[in-house]
Amino acid sequence: MSLTIHDLAPGERPREKLMERGASALSDPELLAILLRTGIQGANAIELARQLLQRYGSLGGLSRCSVAEIAGIKGIGPAKAVQLAAAFGLGARLAREAFARAPLDDPEAVYALLGPEMRALNKESLRVVLLDTRYRLIRIEEVSLGSLDESVAHPREILRPALIYSAYAFILAHNHPSGDPTPSTADHRLTQRLRDAAKLLMIDFHDHIIIGSPDADPCGNGFVSYRQQHLL
Repeated sequence: MSLTIHDLAPGERPREKLMERGASALSDPELLAILLRTGIQGANAIELARQLLQRYGSLGGLSRCSVAEIAGIKGIGPAKAVQLAAAFGLGARLAREAFARAPLDDPEAVYALLGPEMRALNKESLRVVLLDTRYRLIRIEEVSLGSLDESVAHPREILRPALIYSAYAFILAHNHPSGDPTPSTADHRLTQRLRDAAKLLMIDFHDHIIIGSPDADPCGNGFVSYRQQHLL
């Protein structure tokens, strides 16, 4: 039979461990266990957290689940699902705050910001990274989720957020679920159309970055930057 959290030595209980040694001393399952608070019959909160991570592969995989999906898992329920979603949301906002302080004008920085989430998606996500006159982050808008269809990824839909938020410049980013970020013919065609439209509106189309995985990238970078490749 599984030990309950209270059966553990005080120094090994997640809450006490965090208070004494800080969050960095805890494993991912232990941090999740603090949010879950309780486990289920036969599995304490730490083991339940471990099961969640095994089911979704990583914290990133779990963070992309909807509240309804998490709530439907045995032992979770709506209250715990909302707590998890709130924690992941705060983490994402904290990460964006760090990037908001410095110029986001090189592909490595964009990949560091978006890569951890987007390279794990099993659908194509098209996002617009809006920048001010100093190329600092204003906000990130998702334009479409699914196959990169030209009717959805139309220049007017991509440029609309830039106009609404008065962005000086923007970076287009989308992922290739295969992991190989090599641009396709459709990617080239979209980039050309968007470049022409942005020029007419006098908005700086700074880059188009395709996000993949370093393991599947022939160049080993995990991304392709149109600007870096002199394609924009």
